[in-house]
Amino acid sequence: LANFVGMLTDSRSFLSYPRHEYFRRLLCQILGEEVENGTLPNDMKLLEGMVRDICYRNAEAYFGMEPGKG
Repeated sequence: LANFVGMLTDSRSFLSYPRHEYFRRLLCQILGEEVENGTLPNDMKLLEGMVRDICYRNAEAYFGMEPGKG
């Protein structure tokens, strides 16, 4: 999961913004449930980095984009 590059979407569509928001909310809900179940550690710094990676940085690295240039 930590290496996931995000969801596929057509960013030209206005509706892609709500889809990305929904994806992020579901991701955080799933991670929270995993913490409650003891599958993931209750470490906010680790979880924050994982969410940032999944929602942005993994795709940025995969596609070779520079921050702020995409």
